[in-house]
Amino acid sequence: MKGWARVAGVIGAGGFLCVGGAAVAAEITIFTSMGSLSGVTDLAAAYEKLSGHKVVVAARIGPALPKALAGNEPGDIIANFSNAFDGLIKQGKVMPGSVVAFARAGVGVAIRKGAPKPDIGTVEAYRETMLKAKSIGYSKSGSGVIAERGLKELGIFDQVKDKVRYLEGTPVAVFVAKGEVEIGMQQSNAIAPVEGAEYAGPLPGRLQEFIHFSAGLLTISKEPDVARAFMQFMASPAAAPILRKGAMEPPQG
Repeated sequence: MKGWARVAGVIGAGGFLCVGGAAVAAEITIFTSMGSLSGVTDLAAAYEKLSGHKVVVAARIGPALPKALAGNEPGDIIANFSNAFDGLIKQGKVMPGSVVAFARAGVGVAIRKGAPKPDIGTVEAYRETMLKAKSIGYSKSGSGVIAERGLKELGIFDQVKDKVRYLEGTPVAVFVAKGEVEIGMQQSNAIAPVEGAEYAGPLPGRLQEFIHFSAGLLTISKEPDVARAFMQFMASPAAAPILRKGAMEPPQG
């Protein structure tokens, strides 16, 4: 213990804590919403191999994310919708100047595995598929807002609204896999990992919009240097192929 008390620690290149000349791996925690979970998980695994640090990915779905922040649950980084960060900075939860954009994801159509693949290749074909669908599911935020805006743009929302289900707290693709809704609209990267669901394709043409994600340093972080290093990696060119494997992509496409 006396020996440790005499040791001076300095942060070295790459975010390593150097103790007595030897690099010591640190552990950081990143909170993420469902929307960015697949990309964050893949990036964390890649960074662990690259740096030797441990990155704990803490999924906080729906209301669990603001609850974790409000309760100051120990963590270092938050990954969330890009438009959420001004508020998080004002609340004192995220360090000003620390936010980096790292990914975006489009909206796709989910069907039950083995079901006939719907024709959604063109805007007109998608319109007809939505009119014929027995039930349609999406959330009230993020991808769901985009899905509903598309139905309104096509002028068919009033015709289909009685068969729309707003699904919260669980990935839309889970309800599709269970057969509770015939067609679901969700971020493309959140469909493929769900067993029993299948990715039918993206929203076509002008109906497609992208949801953007950023990461910010939590003000309560105990490992801010390592956390910043990981965030730099998340936004680097090296992250692009990793993101694309999970149906996400860099912010610029």
